[in-house]
Amino acid sequence: MTAQSTHHLDRGDAVIAYDVRLADVPDERAPLVMIGQPMTAEGFGTLAALIPERTVVTYDPRGLGRSTRSDGLVTNDPATHAADLHALVTELDRGPVELFASSGGAVDALTWVAEHPDDVSLAVCHEPPILTGLPDAERAFAAEASVQAVYRERGWGHGMAAFIGMTMWQGEFTDDYLASPPPDPAAFGMPTGDDGGRDDPLLSGVSNAVTAHVLDAAAVTAAPARVVVAAGVESRGTITWRTSEAVAAALGVSLTEFPSHHGGFLGGEFGQAGQPEAFAQRLREVLGQA
Repeated sequence: MTAQSTHHLDRGDAVIAYDVRLADVPDERAPLVMIGQPMTAEGFGTLAALIPERTVVTYDPRGLGRSTRSDGLVTNDPATHAADLHALVTELDRGPVELFASSGGAVDALTWVAEHPDDVSLAVCHEPPILTGLPDAERAFAAEASVQAVYRERGWGHGMAAFIGMTMWQGEFTDDYLASPPPDPAAFGMPTGDDGGRDDPLLSGVSNAVTAHVLDAAAVTAAPARVVVAAGVESRGTITWRTSEAVAAALGVSLTEFPSHHGGFLGGEFGQAGQPEAFAQRLREVLGQA
């Protein structure tokens, strides 16, 4: 049984909860850090368990999961998260680390590499949803705004159905897409009622700084870290595949294919499952451990 311990890092205006899962045999390498956003550490349970030969560090971004914040803000900002991650690696005192980062966590990772280049030796950035680099960025932001409007007006089930519809759309967003009604939440097994909540970090707009991030390609490419931009083969043609292509092109690297989809590493967390065994093996290959 791999030993796991939970720790807390006091940042003054936040307390960051993070977990250290020790390798099953003594390992002199720097830790493998796994980050998401707004997903918390619990989303990496399956993937971390499938790489027992590495010490894995996961964390909850400030204000999410077990991490608290007292800065008076609710927004999820990549620069703030990058500063927290820099403090975390400083606390670990075992850097530079290797990094697997997914979704909003991949945007945080690109910001982290740009702003603290000596913290990371290799960053695998899986499906970073940066809309600013898309040729149809204006329509993509309009699609995002429509999802948030549905959530504000009708609640979580309707908002999540609209979000799923947006993430499943193939190719550039069109006027017809923007004019079409949102999908029925019942079609996705979502509740049709309204529970009154409006604080979902994925739907409420508090993470808009993530999708609106402007990639500092010059700073990322100048950093000593090797940066891999990855996307799941089942995501091909969708918004997160297209944003990954755009990021890879901006950095002058090829897009690296992974198995499955946006949540391909999940093994039942949040009621979702991808192909975690194949995903873990592909991650090993990319990390140079196969």
